[in-house]
Amino acid sequence: MTRSIERREFLKKGLRVGLTAAVGGPLLRQFADHPLLALAKDVPDIAAVEGDDYGRNALKAVELLGGIYRFVPKNSRVAILANVQSSHPGTFTSPIVLRSVLRLCRQAGAKEISLVSWQTLKNWESTGLAQVVAEEGATLKLIERDEANFKPAPVPGGKALTEARILSVLFEHDVFINMPVTKDHAGNKFTGTMKNLMGINSPANNRTFHKENWQTDSSAIEHLDQSIADLNMAVKPTINLVDATEFITTNGPFGPGDIIKPKKVVAGVDRVAIDAYCAALWGLKGEDIVMIKRGQEHGLGQYDLKKLKIKEISV
Repeated sequence: MTRSIERREFLKKGLRVGLTAAVGGPLLRQFADHPLLALAKDVPDIAAVEGDDYGRNALKAVELLGGIYRFVPKNSRVAILANVQSSHPGTFTSPIVLRSVLRLCRQAGAKEISLVSWQTLKNWESTGLAQVVAEEGATLKLIERDEANFKPAPVPGGKALTEARILSVLFEHDVFINMPVTKDHAGNKFTGTMKNLMGINSPANNRTFHKENWQTDSSAIEHLDQSIADLNMAVKPTINLVDATEFITTNGPFGPGDIIKPKKVVAGVDRVAIDAYCAALWGLKGEDIVMIKRGQEHGLGQYDLKKLKIKEISV
């Protein structure tokens, strides 16, 4: 079921908002299996670019991975998942980073670029991300939290989760770009690429991840971590670009909290590796985060940074 958004001020900004119901499309696990990916040689597992110009950091990170054409074929339909969970500083994806990614996708010749979300329009406006989407000519697709708008997706090898319920609109796209902000979390202590995928899973299904006392009880926290790792078995982003420029290290995920400013954009395909790298930015170890460990056990990637090719530069 769809609905219209009757907000004249928002419409005047020129943002095209689609409230989209369920449709068919390619398997989510095939997002990252485009033949162009095999053409990239000698690229790092992780590209981390530091500098005061966050937009430039994003551009350089993608360049280090082989360039945007490796990930976004001409005339492809691109879906982007940003984090707009809260508008407190250090809790949402940087509009500056998003702008650079939108321009890269346009440069690559993408036929359609959509930000997909079941978060409210208020979230998008309060974070400044709605304005960027409008100014760059992309589309914001806001989906009602009706279970009819989510498509069942099996979780092969899932231990806590056997079936996810993924935004049906995602199946309309050829490329999926995951753009989280890394930050603190009240339960499992860490948010990054893997946890961000809860933003395309139905809120009702996400609630099963949280048992009683999920912030304090170790078994409940482990269940949350396992559920997130399981969810990542159903969905495979084409590329992940993480906003690690400025983020909270306390009182997550909503904040407000203590902020550190590594001024980095971190990019790559391996979600486990990227999350382990980002966790290390504020003194955490990948092997100490159950979600990251379970992700490696699922074969999603490698958390031992010593075994990875990491390219770090300052611009």
